[in-house]
Amino acid sequence: MAKRVGSRKKDDESALTRTVNSVFSFFRFAEFEILFVLFFVIAFIIFKDLTSRPEYSQILVKKPDGGGFWPY
Repeated sequence: MAKRVGSRKKDDESALTRTVNSVFSFFRFAEFEILFVLFFVIAFIIFKDLTSRPEYSQILVKKPDGGGFWPY
């Protein structure tokens, strides 16, 4: 049986090449889960930033000018 010209054994690859290949194979395997968690992390950071602003906490507070509950 003839050996292919471009084929190499796993033993011939360096440790860095094997590490990079394993990271890429893991990402291909768990791509949806990684993106799902990343979406929620980004959404949490944006929501936390929005709710930490002082004007957000004043949305449902009655205004001192007697304008009622809603600003419009």
